[in-house]
Amino acid sequence: MNVADKVIEIVAEQAVLDPSDVTRDSTLEDLGIDSLGLVESIFAIEEAFDITIPFNANEPDKSEFDITNVASIIAGIERLVAEKAG
Repeated sequence: MNVADKVIEIVAEQAVLDPSDVTRDSTLEDLGIDSLGLVESIFAIEEAFDITIPFNANEPDKSEFDITNVASIIAGIERLVAEKAG
C-alpha cells in the first residue's frame, strides 16, 4: 500500500467514511473531522509510517505541517517518509 492510500484509509477511518468518499481535495472540515479527530489521525499516521509529524495541535496555524487538505497531508507524509529513508 502506498503512502497516499494509507493516509486516505486512516483519514476515512477517523471520519467514519469509506476510503472512496475521501478525495485529495477533501479538507478535514469537509469530512467532519474535528480537532480531536485530527490529533487521532496524526497519531495513527505517525504509528503507521514510524515518523514524527511536526504538528502542534494547540497552535495548528503555526505548524510547518500543512493540513489544508488531504493532498497536502499526503505530500507532507511522503516528504517525512523520504527524509527518514535518507
